[in-house]
Amino acid sequence: MNRGPVISEQKIGPVSGVSAYVIWGLLPLYLLLVIEVPALELVSWRIVWTVPVCLLIVMLRRQGREIAAALRDKRALGWLVLSAGLIAANWLIYIWAIQHEAVLAASLGYYINPLLNVVLGTVFLGESLSRRQWLAVAIAAIGVGILAWGAIGTLWISLGLAMSFGTYGIVRKQVSVGALPGLTIESLLLFVPASAVVVYYAASPIGSSFDDSLLLGSALAFGGVATAVPLLLFAIAARRMPYSTLGFIQFLAPSIVFVLGLTVFEEPLLEEEVYSFVAIWLAAGIFVWDLLARRRVGRV
Repeated sequence: MNRGPVISEQKIGPVSGVSAYVIWGLLPLYLLLVIEVPALELVSWRIVWTVPVCLLIVMLRRQGREIAAALRDKRALGWLVLSAGLIAANWLIYIWAIQHEAVLAASLGYYINPLLNVVLGTVFLGESLSRRQWLAVAIAAIGVGILAWGAIGTLWISLGLAMSFGTYGIVRKQVSVGALPGLTIESLLLFVPASAVVVYYAASPIGSSFDDSLLLGSALAFGGVATAVPLLLFAIAARRMPYSTLGFIQFLAPSIVFVLGLTVFEEPLLEEEVYSFVAIWLAAGIFVWDLLARRRVGRV
């Protein structure tokens, strides 16, 4: 009689994780709707609209006490100020890349990110790498080197995305605040400067003319949902899935972005990018292989 709910509960983690990464992978399609909005203004609107969405979800999940506790903790608040700056920079680089026909470079950045994470974990958290992980990192470094040699114009995008998000993860590990409450506080910290940017662009001839277009205004407001919902799904998945499985599906998002770059955005794939992607894909494969092998022996 009770088997149905148990099976359903077991599926919540994988379904939530896949859903989160699919949404993140499809994000460039959303950005097409607001392509006319300058990147800095779009990031600011994203922050402004993320605040009410996050507050609503926090209220429904009754996580207000967690936010209040973090706001009273000066150390935690200091780390969250830093993480807020890092995630804003990550969003800005990503949006700029999509708007300037560098979708493939953005995809590569998020392929590099999990490999960079293991290096950052070694440097800042004292974690140790297995031989397979070191091999994956070495091959990824070769891929980055190839890109630097033949396509240095977009290298900063890939490395900027990987470094900003990787460092963001390290910073957030210093604070015992959940994903959603953390994003809520980060958005609140950025709300005033983001609002100032929105006001500036509202008075500027290069702004989005938000008041003149219901469709554009709705699309900008949807940015709050597109920011908060996948993060909530990811948080649910992280609590209900093995780390190795979550590590495997994290490559889903950049894979979707890669396909969109070739098809919807019709970006040409340079020869240097082909070699770089092959190296990164090989490194990612070794990385996932290592995660699965460690899970089998009960070490993850």
